[in-house]
Amino acid sequence: MRRRKRNDENMPLMEHIRALRKVLVISAYGIALGTVLGWAFSDMIFAYLARPVLELAGVSFITTTPMEPMMVKLKVSIVTGVVVALPILIWQIWSFILPALKQTERKYLYMIVPSSIFLFLLGDAFSFYLVIPLGIKFLLFTGGSIQSTTLVTQSSYLSFLITFILTFGIVFQLPIVLLLLIRIGIVTPQTLAKKRKWAFFGIVALTMLVSPTPDIPTQLLMAGPMYLLYEISIWLGYLVVKKREKALNAS
Repeated sequence: MRRRKRNDENMPLMEHIRALRKVLVISAYGIALGTVLGWAFSDMIFAYLARPVLELAGVSFITTTPMEPMMVKLKVSIVTGVVVALPILIWQIWSFILPALKQTERKYLYMIVPSSIFLFLLGDAFSFYLVIPLGIKFLLFTGGSIQSTTLVTQSSYLSFLITFILTFGIVFQLPIVLLLLIRIGIVTPQTLAKKRKWAFFGIVALTMLVSPTPDIPTQLLMAGPMYLLYEISIWLGYLVVKKREKALNAS
């Protein structure tokens, strides 16, 4: 990756804009190429993504507009394109952030990029295989005193699915953010440990704001992993600090 040859403090506004434009253009090309690939496999991919609904008894998909099948196919292709281009997207995001850090700190971001990809995909997998099936069952079959036939449009389900996997993918970036803050000295593991109680309430409040659905089970399934990731970040933070102190003593 070619770095911008200047100190970030002295970087003109227009250069910031040009750097951001480069990130957006490269990301758009990556998504476009992935979308073309996704179009060829979109029907098979949607059939797999629709399993949480298809496996439910008494629930069927319906089409309500002539354009819906084509729009669903296009949305699935774009989602596939984003997943395929995920390494490029995350690399571009971090490459844009790099100049804000000191020269000695930038090397650590080369470890952050693959970690970000892994955690994003882990969040998506947790959402798709656990949260979405439970959430759909709760939302479709809880409440309502009158028996009715449950019909779900393909477009509404796909929007529901995209919201979930995107939210969980972003939420699972929490350890990366906390460890980076610890590594550059903005926070310490001791501080995070002392603020556990406030972190718990903050996570619960954040979950209520960003949860794709207002039901309690879904919010708990989001808040639980978030707090677990917070605790894991504390213990990993101790290792990061210990390694940093060891390096300073050696020098």
